[in-house]
Amino acid sequence: MWVTELRRRLKAHFGEDYAASWAKDFVLPELGGISVDEALSLGFDAQTIWKAVASNQGIDSSFE
Repeated sequence: MWVTELRRRLKAHFGEDYAASWAKDFVLPELGGISVDEALSLGFDAQTIWKAVASNQGIDSSFE
């Protein structure tokens, strides 16, 4: 999964206005206590990050 697809999915789930803030500020235990943006900067795979977001939010990780 590309980072652009991850961002698209975040916007689809959280909304255009909230997605960027959520990705920056919300810490995911599923990623070891870091945010989506931190995980990306550390080189985490976008698909792994999406699966963590989906697990945390109780949504289907195969979100289309």
